[in-house]
Amino acid sequence: AQAILSIGVSPSSSTEVLCEFRVMAVTKEEDVQMMLVCKTHLGTRNCDYRMKRYVFRRTVDGIHIIHLGKTWEKIMVAARAIVSIENPSDIIVASQRPYGSRAVLKFSQYTGANAMAGRWMPGTLTNQ
Repeated sequence: AQAILSIGVSPSSSTEVLCEFRVMAVTKEEDVQMMLVCKTHLGTRNCDYRMKRYVFRRTVDGIHIIHLGKTWEKIMVAARAIVSIENPSDIIVASQRPYGSRAVLKFSQYTGANAMAGRWMPGTLTNQ
């Protein structure tokens, strides 16, 4: 059995900087503060209808500001799902976007998960 974690990252955010923090934050407020410093709350001008509930507001320029409280909650749900898997090699971390590939590679290096950075063939998960 394999688990797949899919996290959308906006191209304007510095996800790699967020991955560099070695100190675990104790509270939700500290985590949200680190996400603010890394500018992960900045989205793009276009917004998919499925992301509307995670948008805090829209700036005058048309940039969507992501609600970091809801983002933190979803990250905690994903972390609980990952921790519940006994064998780290059963986890696949995937990103087809170039700005997410470094974060995928670093995460998989530290956790022992399988990285799939960049494009991958259809049927990779279903054709065993």
